[in-house]
Amino acid sequence: MKLWIKRSLIGLFGATLVLGGLTACGHRHSGHGMAISEEDSAKFKARMVERVGKELELNEPQKQRLAILGERLRDQRLALVGKTTDPRAEVQALVAGPQFDRARAQAVIEEKTAALRGKSPEVIAAAGDFFDSLTPVQQQKVRDFMQRRHGWFSRS
Repeated sequence: MKLWIKRSLIGLFGATLVLGGLTACGHRHSGHGMAISEEDSAKFKARMVERVGKELELNEPQKQRLAILGERLRDQRLALVGKTTDPRAEVQALVAGPQFDRARAQAVIEEKTAALRGKSPEVIAAAGDFFDSLTPVQQQKVRDFMQRRHGWFSRS
């Protein structure tokens, strides 16, 4: 096979992977096109506090700190989502024209970075307050869980 054909196929394959990845990442957060209602969010938070509280044997003040951490994380997630109702369409708009819309891509990155900067101090404070309120045994359970699961949200 000629060298230019190989390079073209590799370039096309690489571009397909990048665009597919961006589209998948943009689509994932919205729960497969369904927005989470306030009621569902409250139920999820209550289940999370109950489950973690049971696992770590938390007392009421610790459960309250965990609930605050959950609220701060949710606030940060909502700030990251921003005004976008369809993140997939936003990513697709970057490649809709004859050239990649670099200015819009940079604006999206700036928007997400500003959201992280704005909400991160609250998240860090809530995470610190929760973790510091745990007993040494509870702290070790958290460390063990993170080590066993390779992070909080890993499935492996």
